[in-house]
Amino acid sequence: MEIRWEFIELGGKIYKDMDRLMAFKEGLTTWSKWVNSNMILILLKYFFQGISPVHTDGREWNSSVSKTCQGETTTLIGTTYPGPLPPAMLVVKQVLQTMSKPVTLLDITMLSLLRKDGHPSIYDGKKGNDCSHWCLAGPHDTWNQILYALLSNS
Repeated sequence: MEIRWEFIELGGKIYKDMDRLMAFKEGLTTWSKWVNSNMILILLKYFFQGISPVHTDGREWNSSVSKTCQGETTTLIGTTYPGPLPPAMLVVKQVLQTMSKPVTLLDITMLSLLRKDGHPSIYDGKKGNDCSHWCLAGPHDTWNQILYALLSNS
């Protein structure tokens, strides 16, 4: 069994490992400070894409605890997701609210949560899930349409 260590430097100290959500918040906060210091409002418009969720716990859409997106072929009906938002999305919203410069959130999270069928896991012929990728028509197409609409209205 291979052991991987993730070394993270924070405030001049090197950590062998760190809680992933804490590391995400630190990285996003560093990015937000850079944007606040370097953003040129006259020339550019800034966007931040929300969190692409995983579908690893079927209880979130009222299925069994062991159910994942593996084999899912239908979307969730409605406009609300029965489970919680990914914790990283809460971090994104917190950090963006503290920024002094305007950054538009391309919030793809909710519509992506509703597409538990949008992962390629049932089509790739491999065992297991691949929730970091979206290969079916729908999720990415919608993300692009939202971005186009935001760009068109600026």
